[in-house]
Amino acid sequence: MVQKYQSPVRVYKHPFELVMAAYERRFPTCHLIPMFVNSDVVNEETSEDGSIHRIERRCALDVDAPRLLKRIAGVDYVYFTQKNTLNKKERTLHIESHNETFSNRVVVHETCCYSVHPENEEWTCFEQTASLDIKSFFGFESTVEKIAMKQYASSINKGKEIIEFYLKELENEGVTHVPRWSCSTISPALPEPNSLSTSPPEIQHAITPTVSASQAAETKDCAAQDAKQDNGAPQADSLAEILAGTPEDKLDADYIKRYLGDLTPLQESCLIRLRKWLQETHKGKIPKDEHILRFLRARDFNMDKAREILCQSLTWRKQHQVDYLLETWNPPQVLQDYYTGGWHHHDRDGRPLYILRLGHMDTKGLVRALGEESLLRHVLSINEEGLRRCEENTKVFGRPISCWTCLVDLEGLNMRHLWRPGVKALLRIIEVVEANYPETLGRLLILRAPRVFPVLWTLVSPFIDENTRKKFLIYAGNDYQGPGGLVDYIDKEIIPDFLGGECMCEVPEGGLVPKSMYRTAEELENEDVRLWTETIYQSASIFKGAPHELVIEIIDAASVITWDFDVCKGDIVFNIYHSKRAPQAPRKDPLGTHGITSPGVNNVQLIDKSWTLGQDYSMVASPLTCKEGESVQGSHITRWPGFYILQWKFHNMPACSATNLPRVDDVLATLQVSSHKCKVMYYTEVLGSEDFRTACCDVQSLGSMTSLESSHSGFSQLSAATTSSNHSQSSSMISR
Repeated sequence: MVQKYQSPVRVYKHPFELVMAAYERRFPTCHLIPMFVNSDVVNEETSEDGSIHRIERRCALDVDAPRLLKRIAGVDYVYFTQKNTLNKKERTLHIESHNETFSNRVVVHETCCYSVHPENEEWTCFEQTASLDIKSFFGFESTVEKIAMKQYASSINKGKEIIEFYLKELENEGVTHVPRWSCSTISPALPEPNSLSTSPPEIQHAITPTVSASQAAETKDCAAQDAKQDNGAPQADSLAEILAGTPEDKLDADYIKRYLGDLTPLQESCLIRLRKWLQETHKGKIPKDEHILRFLRARDFNMDKAREILCQSLTWRKQHQVDYLLETWNPPQVLQDYYTGGWHHHDRDGRPLYILRLGHMDTKGLVRALGEESLLRHVLSINEEGLRRCEENTKVFGRPISCWTCLVDLEGLNMRHLWRPGVKALLRIIEVVEANYPETLGRLLILRAPRVFPVLWTLVSPFIDENTRKKFLIYAGNDYQGPGGLVDYIDKEIIPDFLGGECMCEVPEGGLVPKSMYRTAEELENEDVRLWTETIYQSASIFKGAPHELVIEIIDAASVITWDFDVCKGDIVFNIYHSKRAPQAPRKDPLGTHGITSPGVNNVQLIDKSWTLGQDYSMVASPLTCKEGESVQGSHITRWPGFYILQWKFHNMPACSATNLPRVDDVLATLQVSSHKCKVMYYTEVLGSEDFRTACCDVQSLGSMTSLESSHSGFSQLSAATTSSNHSQSSSMISR
C-alpha cells in the first residue's frame, strides 16, 4: 500500500532570501540531523541573468534500522538524489528528491516548496508532500514501512527547528537582511562542482547586513520588468501542480496548533488529505476542521474508515436538516419542566459542562408524553449546542476545546428507569449520537451510582464505543467528595448545590410527569412518523438492472425542473427522459430479486420494458455519471409539456487505465459496500419560469453560500449558487 504525506503550510516570519541563506547552511552535512551523513554536488547550473539556480545533490543517509536488516540488505547508507531549483526573481525554491538505493523495491518520492507568504511578502511559506511505496523487501515490507514512517515523521518535526536554528546563527553573526535579487546583480563565475561543495557563491555574495531603500526599489522595478520579458524561468512543473491551490484551501501549521491542538505530522497529513478530498467531491461544502478531526480520531486516523462514517453523517445531517436544529427546535413545555438536564459553566480544562440528573428524570413519563423521536430531537439539540459552546470556549481560553464534560447524577435511579420502551429509546439515542457526534464527550462523571446501576450498565455498555467507555469515571455513594473525586475535575466554586457545593444550578429538579399528559400509542406513532419524515429529501435504492425512476408531469412548456441529490453509496448514472404518454403505474422492484429484506426500501420503475427509446420516449439531456460521495444540483428548462422521467441507474465501473497516481474516482470506488447496490438521497421541485428567474436573482444578490465557515452550525449545507438566470431553454444545467 502506498503511504502518503501532505504537510500543512509552515510559516517562517522571515523574508524568503534570509530563509534561503539559512537553508543552504544545511549542506554538505548538518549536525542537527544525525542520519544526514553527507552530500555531494552532482550538477550545478545558473541562468544567464543569474535569476535561476539549479543544483543536484547526492545525499547519504544512515537510516536507524536493525543491524540484521542492514546486513540482509547489504548496505550501510541509503542514497537519495535531490534536485533544487531556486528562482530568485519569483522567490521560490522547488525541491524534488527520490531514492537511488533499492529503487526497484522501494519508491520514495518527496517534493517541497519554499515561497513568499501570499499576504505578507516578508514571510516565507513551506509545503511538503511525500509518498512511500514498498513493493518488496526480502519479506520485511511491514518492518521497513514502519521504520521509514517513523524516521520521516521525526525529520519533519525537526525541519522547522533546523531552519530557525540557522536563522538565529545568522542573526548572531550580524546578518539580519539579505537583499532581493535584481537584474543589475552580476553573478560571479561558478567554480567547477566538487565533492562536499559548500554554499553556492551567489548566495554567499548576496548576504549583507543592510540594504539601501533605493536599491530595494530598483530591485522591485527591475524584477517586475523582467517578469514580462524573461522566459527562462520554469512556468509550471510537476511540483507546482502538486502544491497548487488557493491560500484559502490550505491549513497553516500555527492555525492547527491554535485551534485544533498538537497533532503529529502524520495526523496533520490525514486531516489535510481528508479535507482536500471533501473539497474535491463536495465542492467546498465541507464541515469545519474540528469536526473532520473528530471523525479521524474516532477511527484512529484511518482515513478510509473516517471518510466513510463522515460522509454517512453529512448525508444524515442534510436529510434531517440538523444544521438548522438550534433555530427550528422549540422544546415542548413538558421537556422544559421535566427534562432534568442543562449546561452549567465549564470544567477545569475549559470544557463546557453538562449536568444530567438522570435519577430524578421520569423517563417513562417523558416517553409516554412525547415519544421517542421528540426525545431524540432534544438530545440532538443539546449536542449542537455543545458544539457551539466548544467554539466559544476555544476563543475564550485561547486553546483548542473540541469536547465537553457530562456529569450524570444517579441519585434516585430505580427499576422504574429500566422500563423496556425507555431503555429502547435510550439505546436509540446512544446509537445516533455515537454515529454523528464522535469524540465530543471529553469526560463522563457518573455520581452516586446505586445498586441497580450495574443492570443498566450491562444493557447500554455494548452500544458505546470502546474509546468513549474509557472516558467514564464512576463513583458510588459519596466517593465523589473525597480525593480523586469531583474537585479534581470541577472548580469547587461551581460544584452544584445538590452535590454539596455552593453554586446554584438551574437544572430542573424533574419529578413525575402527570398521567394526564400521556398520549395514546397511535398519537405517539403519528408524531414519531411526522418528526422522522419531516424532511424534503427522499431516499432510493438502485440495483443492477433495477433503476429508480421519478415521473414529473409538466403542463407549462416553459417550466423548470430542479433537483438536488447526494450519491450515498455506489456510482450511478443520472438521466432525464421525456414522453408524451403517461408511464405505467409505479411498480416496486420485487424484494427477492436483489436480496432486499427491508420493507422501507424505495425502488420504483416506470419505463415499460416494451417502450422503445426514440419512439415512446426520448432522452432530453446527456447522461451524467456521478461518483459515490458527490453532491449534485441542477435544473432543466422544459421545451414541451408531457411527462418527464428522472432516472438514477446503476453504473458499471469500467476497468481503470494504468496510472501512477490514484484518482479520486478510484478512491470513491473503494468505499462501496456492495458492488450491486447503490443509494441516493434526492429532492426535486418544479418552478415556473418567472419563479425560477426570481430565485436566480435572489441567489445572485445573496452570493454563494458554499462556505461552511459562515453557516449556522458549520456543517454541510446546500449551495445556493446552483442556478444561473441566462440558460437557454433547450439546455440542462448540472453543477457538482
